[in-house]
Amino acid sequence: MQGVATLAGAKSLGPWRFFLTSALSLVGFLASVAAWNFVAGLMARNSVLGWAAALLFAAFVIGALWVALREWAAFARLARIDAIRTEAAAASDLAAARKVTGRLVTLYAGRADTSWGRGRFADRQGDVMDTETLLELAEAELLTPLDQAARREVERAARQVATVTAVVPLALADVAVALVANIRMIRTIAEIYGGRSGALGSWRLLRAVMGHLVATGAVAVGDDLIHSVAGGGLLSKLSRRFGEGVINGALTARVGVAAMDVCRPLPFVVAPRPKVGNLVSRGLAGLFGAEKAAKPAPEDENS
Repeated sequence: MQGVATLAGAKSLGPWRFFLTSALSLVGFLASVAAWNFVAGLMARNSVLGWAAALLFAAFVIGALWVALREWAAFARLARIDAIRTEAAAASDLAAARKVTGRLVTLYAGRADTSWGRGRFADRQGDVMDTETLLELAEAELLTPLDQAARREVERAARQVATVTAVVPLALADVAVALVANIRMIRTIAEIYGGRSGALGSWRLLRAVMGHLVATGAVAVGDDLIHSVAGGGLLSKLSRRFGEGVINGALTARVGVAAMDVCRPLPFVVAPRPKVGNLVSRGLAGLFGAEKAAKPAPEDENS
C-alpha cells in the first residue's frame, strides 16, 4: 500500500503530461476528420444512410459535450472547496474570515442537512469579533452533521471490506472489493462535503488522498492498532482470515480519515479529528460476535 500511495501521490512530470495531452488531441482530431469523411462519403452515396450517420454522430457529440460539462462542473466544485480551505488557512483578519464563512454558507445553501446549522450560524455570527472564533463557529455549526455522515460512510466501508476479507475465500476477491469500496467511499465523502466528482474528478480525489497518506505517513498498520480495535486477546480467538479482515478494515478507515482531511472545507479545530481505532471498532461492532454496538468514542460524542 505504501508503494501504491507513493505512485498515486507523486506529481506527474511536465514532459509526460505534455506528451499525453498532445497525443490525445491528435487522436481526437484524426478521429473527427475520419468520421466527417465517412459521413460525407455516405451522404454522397445514399442520402438516407448519410443523414442517419449524421444524426448518430451529432448524438455522440452532444453526449460527449454533456460528459465534458459534468466533468468540468465537478472539477470546479472541488476547486471551490480547495479555495475555501486555502483562504481559511490564510485568513488573518475578521473581514477575510467573514468572506470565508460567507463562501461556506453559499456552498451549503439549499441543503436540508445544514439548514439548522446555517440558521444558528446566521444568528450568532454577528456577535463574534474574532477571526479564529468565527471560523470555529462556522466549523461547529455547518460541518458537524457532515462529519457525522462521513464517519458513518467510513464505518460502512470498513465493515464491508472486513466482512468480505473474513468470509469470502476467493483469491483477490478482498483486493477487488477493497479497491471498489475505497473509491466509492472517497467519492461519497466528497459528495457529503459538497464536492461532487465525476470520473476524472474521482481520479483527482484518489491522488489527493493517497498523497495525503504519504505526506502524513498514515499507511502503516501494526499489531497495536489491531489490539486497540479488537480488544486484548481477541486475536487469539479469531482465525487468520478474521485477523486479515480487521487489518483491511483498519486500512480502509485510514483512507477514509485521509479523505475527510482532503475533502473537508475547513480543518479539524473544534471538532476532534476521527481516530481509526474508534471508526473501526464502531464499524465492526457486531461483526465478530459482539452483541452490542461499540460505545462512541469521546470525539464522536462531542461531534
